[in-house]
Amino acid sequence: MTILAIENIGKQFGSLKALDGIDINVEKNTFHGLIGPNGSGKSTLLKALAGDHFADQGTITFDGIDITHQPPEYRASIGLNFKFQITAIFPELSVYDNILLSVQSTASIWELIRSRSRASLNDKILETLEQFQLLDKAESLAGELSHGQQQWLEISMSVIRKPKLLLLDEPTGGMSPEERRATGELLLPIRKETTLVIVEHDLEWIKDICDNLTVLDQGKVLDSGTVDKIEKSNKVKEVYTTRV
Repeated sequence: MTILAIENIGKQFGSLKALDGIDINVEKNTFHGLIGPNGSGKSTLLKALAGDHFADQGTITFDGIDITHQPPEYRASIGLNFKFQITAIFPELSVYDNILLSVQSTASIWELIRSRSRASLNDKILETLEQFQLLDKAESLAGELSHGQQQWLEISMSVIRKPKLLLLDEPTGGMSPEERRATGELLLPIRKETTLVIVEHDLEWIKDICDNLTVLDQGKVLDSGTVDKIEKSNKVKEVYTTRV
């Protein structure tokens, strides 16, 4: 079942055509990777999906709803969350309170007033902290975490809201090999409830975690399919041999 349909998406910045007729289908409860040389349009496409900017042409349909020109907050309200490269946590708050605020951000003011939300969410927060290897850091300031742990915290802040689709922009950027391996292991269990679209430069890592890959080059889809298909694609081999 398709949860995200990207049809003929185009985006232009002045004379630069960053995206040129992109067509991609993302299946529900799969991990879908976006790869390609620098400047191929990966992050531009991710931002169009997140609503950070709007496509100039084409249609983006998420869970049966046209979101092409909907703002980010609307997309989040219907189950599409996103995490960009730069970590967006509250460094002066505890790890626990970062996740608490993330959950509370989806509640109405009346729900917050009537409910002891911290107490009612405690078990859920502790479970999420354990899932992302942060339980022993619950009372630590988020700003004191290592780079990799800060990335895990931000991902957990999205995952606890149980999004239907999560967009990740280079989630392993700046991590050690051990942290990259651990990140893949931490993400795998969420496939039961959440679909992932991932932009990543670490090809070995993304091949290990993803079901399908789409290769972009100069704003166009070069090839798309299973990891095995992409590994055997002569078009993809040529691009990665000559331009990466």
